[in-house]
Amino acid sequence: MGEVLVKIQPPDHPVHMPEPATFSAEVEAEIDRHLAKYPVKRSAILPLMFIVQRERGYLDPPGVQYLANRLQLRVTDIWEVATFYSMIHTKPTGRYHIQVCKTLSCKLLGADRITKYCADKLGIEVGEITADGRFSLSEVECLGSCGTAPMFQLNFDYHENLTPEKVGQILDSLP
Repeated sequence: MGEVLVKIQPPDHPVHMPEPATFSAEVEAEIDRHLAKYPVKRSAILPLMFIVQRERGYLDPPGVQYLANRLQLRVTDIWEVATFYSMIHTKPTGRYHIQVCKTLSCKLLGADRITKYCADKLGIEVGEITADGRFSLSEVECLGSCGTAPMFQLNFDYHENLTPEKVGQILDSLP
């Protein structure tokens, strides 16, 4: 019972940490304004993640390293939060990111049909980006719109009571 089952060895090679991202003076000032709102720096993690994502397109390793340094946290602390929320993207997304809700109400009322329609119309699968970088498609957990299922979030806008026809109109209307 007291025997060691796994002995963890330190890595036999240096761990490469990326150089932290850099931002313009305006973005740094915006970050400073957010930090000033919170007595505990860690509490600013989500607003700062959104800023880094906006500036870099997604939360990439240099952006994570920047946040860890700026908030005086471990890199793993940043990744823990980033991977919990579907609105924080840890890989590139298209200009228009479609997130189809796949939870119970949406599933029962046709989310699979909506996902398939989007995939067929855009010529991509879930988790992919169109060749022109215009669209990306993902499935996410509950977006809190169960009474208007099925639905998807397109960037930060909700579209509810979806049908394939309605989805076609939404996608065709985008510039």
